[in-house]
Amino acid sequence: MPDLSLSDYARGRWWQWRLPLLALLGVDVLAQLRDHENPSLFAGITFGAHEFGHLFFAFGGEFLTIAGGSLMQLLIPIGAGVLLYHYRDYFGIAVAGLWLASSLFDMAVYIADARAFDLDLLGFGDGAGHDWAWLLGHFHALPYDLGIAAGVRGAGFLILLGALGFGGWLCIKMWAAPKGAPT
Repeated sequence: MPDLSLSDYARGRWWQWRLPLLALLGVDVLAQLRDHENPSLFAGITFGAHEFGHLFFAFGGEFLTIAGGSLMQLLIPIGAGVLLYHYRDYFGIAVAGLWLASSLFDMAVYIADARAFDLDLLGFGDGAGHDWAWLLGHFHALPYDLGIAAGVRGAGFLILLGALGFGGWLCIKMWAAPKGAPT
């Protein structure tokens, strides 16, 4: 793993395509925050990660199988961020942060629906249940679904701000860095 400082990373990199990408993804995730029926660009892969999580964690019994969907939809973007850090792709870490924020916003909507059952649920088999109704019920926390959802949404918002700030700061460093071969 090369030791690459942020200044070394910024040198010669093109901010010209990264800044519009950051803006596009940031606006997209913000739109998702404002209106949960507006799926983000990350929605499909997040849903796939969620459903895969149920299968992946099925070895752990009922609790882990049910919790595994939400757990995996967080672990995949976190794992992507760790992998991007390993390869010192700092801008990629900002994008993974936006994905994680989007995933948290999706999860908050799901948690807030634990008592209402207003969402159309998709899943395996005919009797697809509501993960968060079961999980919160298991811990006798069902009456707190809206508060827990608000906390998850708040965490997502903080991660969104951090990812946008970090990505924007990297673009500024790229713009100000000595010119080299663009990447």
